Amino acid sequence: MIDTHSHIYSEEFDLDRDEVILRARQAGLKHILLPAIDTESHDRQEALALSDPNMFRQMMGLHPTSVNDEYQTQLQVTKERLFDNPDKYVGIGEIGLDFYWDTTYREQQTTALIEQLSWATKLNKPVALHIRNGKDGKEESNAYSAIFNILEKHCTQKPRGIFHCFSGTLDEARKAVSMGFVIGIGGVVTYKKSLLPDIVASLPLEKIVLETDAPYLAPVPHRGHRNESAYIVHVAQKVAEIKSISVEQVEEVTTTTAETLFGL
Repeated sequence: MIDTHSHIYSEEFDLDRDEVILRARQAGLKHILLPAIDTESHDRQEALALSDPNMFRQMMGLHPTSVNDEYQTQLQVTKERLFDNPDKYVGIGEIGLDFYWDTTYREQQTTALIEQLSWATKLNKPVALHIRNGKDGKEESNAYSAIFNILEKHCTQKPRGIFHCFSGTLDEARKAVSMGFVIGIGGVVTYKKSLLPDIVASLPLEKIVLETDAPYLAPVPHRGHRNESAYIVHVAQKVAEIKSISVEQVEEVTTTTAETLFGL
């Protein structure tokens, strides 16, 4: 299997990272993709990637929650790191829009996203899109609508990639797929009140990839604890249950999709 989104380079794993990696190997992980967050995370991410270049593949990007008044400086450092050695990175990410807490930096997030989408086009690399709606439920806080608007109006050449940690509606999932994206499914699909099972049931398996977003959003039976890449087996099992197919089929198809998307 491939964990298409994991932050196991983060400090939450400093005390037992070797054990976490061993468990990932034992669980059958072939590759673990490491999306960037901001300039504070670059060196940690790089160090982990260099420890096993076959297992770990890097992305480069500026996370929307790291966009603030100084975002242009962060964006420039991120761009330099990416363009200095683009072959080092399999994708642009984690990028996107996050309106969950507030929309203070909505304009800056939008500007940063448009620029990073242009990098993906120039380098012909997929993107990992982080999309999170506001808590107030207002249309102006709908990050999915904003993302679709940006993709339609500012991308003459449509990028490909993942709607990471999907939390939208079935119609939004279908729209994303119609635009050439695949849907990232993680631990939330195992939660009792999750809407993801209906979305997974309605999408072709070929349009789904598996992820953990470790250390966040651990699946049942580990919900409430630190997530890790090995727990992707629970995600695969849930997808197999929803689609009434074997876990082996889920592993095979989602792995092939991820390999094709990222050129692995």
